[in-house]
Order: sequence, then structure tokens, then C-alpha cells
Amino acid sequence: MGAGGDRQVFGGAAVVSAERFGGLPGGVAVSHLSVYDWPAEADGDSRVCGGTPHMHLTCSEGYVVTGGRGAVQTLTTSGYEVTPLAAGTVAWFTPGTIHRLVNEGELRITVLMQNSGLPEAGDAVLTLPPQYLTDPETYAAVTVIPAGAPEAEQERVARARRDLALEGYEALRSAQGPEALAAFHRAAAALVRPRLAEWRERWERGARAAAAATGEQLDRLGRGDFSHLADAAVRAEQPSVYGKFGMCGRLDVYPGNV
Repeated sequence: MGAGGDRQVFGGAAVVSAERFGGLPGGVAVSHLSVYDWPAEADGDSRVCGGTPHMHLTCSEGYVVTGGRGAVQTLTTSGYEVTPLAAGTVAWFTPGTIHRLVNEGELRITVLMQNSGLPEAGDAVLTLPPQYLTDPETYAAVTVIPAGAPEAEQERVARARRDLALEGYEALRSAQGPEALAAFHRAAAALVRPRLAEWRERWERGARAAAAATGEQLDRLGRGDFSHLADAAVRAEQPSVYGKFGMCGRLDVYPGNV
């Protein structure tokens, strides 16, 4: 969900007036996720089903499990972990966490994404084999799902990129020493560098504006000024897209997340 309010320009970047920030609390975004139930042959066990392993570079992400059961597999410099997921579980992780959702039975999650949904707007690199991480064009050729294609073709591409990412993921999991993970981090950082200005603008409109709004309100209250309370408003939205092919599953996303 996007931030509302007046836009101003500081240092060449457009930001929303903190006083009028109208997005979700803290500049987060919400989507509803039905985790893929596609079997994953790359595990050597076709009974394992789930999504595409990937990593975010600037955003934390949180899960509120609303139904079913499964797990999230994570890989960091601290090692490999598996966190079970069931209805009522709340789990989250920080940037640099390679994560893969496993669906053990109708796993459904409400996803909380930092920075107004930046993870779904680009802050993600799939764990592809190294030869696909050399430049943005090579990476895009095997990861971009054609928006106007028939659903069957979109599913084919989503499954193919998931399986390709699993190849790289299994190599990272089985690697001895930190060198392979450091190489992936290096390649991922280089891939996203051309998009950093775009990401910064979303952050300025979202999380930065939300934090600045709280600071302004605290300053006002400290001066005995409570006039911002008269500007109270209620907002509600329905998803703008249903069943979008995401990295981990089919997504219902709200306007600011697309």
C-alpha cells in the first residue's frame, strides 16, 4: 500500500511530506501468499514442494501464518536453519537471509514487507547458478515473468526459474567455507546497483516519511500543539491483483505493492 500526501523534492529525490504520510504503519506493505505446491525435483525428493529461494538486500520481511503448515529454510553466514510454520506463527528475518518456503499442506501466509513493499518491487535476487548472475540482462532473461502472457506460460516461467534457483541454492548449501556465499552476496549487490536510486525514492516516500511523521508529531505535542489529531482519517483497500505469480507462491497484492 502506497504512501499518500504532498510530494516535495529534497536533493533531487521526491519525498512525501512527513506530516501527511498516509501509508500503512511504519511504511510496511501487506500481501497474501498461497505458497506453491509444486514438487521440487532438485531436492532429490519430489515430495518436497515450495517456492523460489532468494535474498533481499535492504529489507526485512515478516510472515504471519494464517493456515496450513510448512517451514522456511534459511541460509546465512551463521549457517542453515529450518523454522517450522503453522497457523499463528509469526516469523521474520533481516536482509542477507537467503530463504525458501516449503509447503507441507496448504500453507497460507500474510506477508509484511519493509519499505512499502520494496521486496516485491525489486529488492530480491534469486539464488541462480553463478553464470546467470553476471549482469542484469542475463539475470532478467531467466527470471522475468511476461505480464501479458497466458497464465500457463507465466506458470511455466515461474516454475523454471524456481528450479534454476534451487540449483544454485543447493550448491550454496553444500559449499564448504564462506567463499561461495560471499561470491553470491557480491554478485547480488552488483546486480541491483542500477536500481538503487529507484529504491531510495520508494524508501523516502514510505518508511522514511513514516518515521519523520512520528518525529514531527512528537515535536508538536511537546509544544502543546495537537492540531494534527484533527486530520485523522481511515483508509481501506482491496487487493488490486489476485493470484500473481510471485517468488514463493501466488500473491494477492495491494496497489502500492505492485
